[in-house]
Amino acid sequence: MNITKESIDALNAVVKIEISEVDYQEKVATVLKDYSKKVDVPGFRKGHVPMGMVKKQYGKSVMMDEVNKLIQDSLNKFITEEKLDILGNPLPKAQDDFSWDKQEYSFEFELGLVPAFEVNLNSKKKITQYTIVADDELIKKEVENLQQRFGKMSAKDAIEKGVNITGTFVNEEKEIEKKYSFLLEDIKGKPNQKKLVGQAAGGVVALKTKGLFEDDHKLMGATGLSHDDVHGLEIPLTFTIEDITFTELAVLDQELFDKIFGEGKVTSASELREKIKEDAEKQFESQADQQLLNAITEYLIENTKFDLPADFLKKWLAVAGENPLTEEQATEEFEKSEKGLRYQLIEGNVIKENNLQVTFEELKDYAKGFIKDQMAQYGNLNPEEKELEDIADRVLGNQEEAKKLQDQLISKKLLDFYKENITFKIKEITYDNFVKEVYK
Repeated sequence: MNITKESIDALNAVVKIEISEVDYQEKVATVLKDYSKKVDVPGFRKGHVPMGMVKKQYGKSVMMDEVNKLIQDSLNKFITEEKLDILGNPLPKAQDDFSWDKQEYSFEFELGLVPAFEVNLNSKKKITQYTIVADDELIKKEVENLQQRFGKMSAKDAIEKGVNITGTFVNEEKEIEKKYSFLLEDIKGKPNQKKLVGQAAGGVVALKTKGLFEDDHKLMGATGLSHDDVHGLEIPLTFTIEDITFTELAVLDQELFDKIFGEGKVTSASELREKIKEDAEKQFESQADQQLLNAITEYLIENTKFDLPADFLKKWLAVAGENPLTEEQATEEFEKSEKGLRYQLIEGNVIKENNLQVTFEELKDYAKGFIKDQMAQYGNLNPEEKELEDIADRVLGNQEEAKKLQDQLISKKLLDFYKENITFKIKEITYDNFVKEVYK
């Protein structure tokens, strides 16, 4: 057997495999001998079928199977030994004059090669790194939410300012019949609020969806419809009032602080606000980190220039899936996936050049930390090490879960690396302004 590689250009190559009878005949003979012991042929006892008859019936198909196995094994071994970094899978070149009736065969495979490139982390236009702060307004709202959650609820005879209203919204045409709870202040506009004020349980009010709530997400809750369905929706609703309650806000005292955070951990309203600020900004940090990683990804894709073996990849995409694609469909698929492929290559380059690979021990430690955080949410703050080990082993035994955790850990290692090696423009911003600026 002879294997050679011909470089077409920096991104494309052809591997040629030449096979003669001596390369496969011994394996074919072994398989046929095994067949002769197992096949059932009328007129012969099992294991006594003449080899000539076995060869005549199975010889060609066995030979074809063994040649194909030899080709695949040899090609994979050649790619590994030659350290060829390829995209997709090798594509066999069609041969118009090919025949299995010969004893010697020649096969050619097209390869798409990973391009050589360097990643430059020195951005001329600085990437913005957001520091999201919890402002006084956000802290005030969260304090009120806690007071509401732990407050004392009482029934009210009629709707008035500050009450919580529960009832059922109905529209027969859209098949809406949805029970929903909301505050009077959630209703938009004085005319709509005026229709509700003074109503008692059992009352029925005619409303319209347009401009009904201050927040369209509440209209989704009240109707059970999707975001797209409620957008611009203008239909009448009947609302049957079922329950009217008022929550007396909990007093900011030690009893409340202990209920929320545990005994003695917070001892004053100012400490409560500081704790809310600390917890909120910790949550905001993960959102800011994800946005930063997205921004770095976009920068690297835009500023890391290299060519791809586009023609090869389109041909490969045409045959890679369960159903073959037309040339036009393969081109469309390539254009949709090109950006993601470019970042995969950039990410792989950064990981390789900076030794950011994830070891199994790192993955296991990360899994244990993740499990510990999950257990803490359910009150188990000090799990035993053996318990963590056992759960981590079970989680990592699930291939899908292990891959998910590995991807998270790689993203974390990459972000830590980027933070150390890229100079950012730091911008302090409130959460509301962060949402407006980033997700506009």
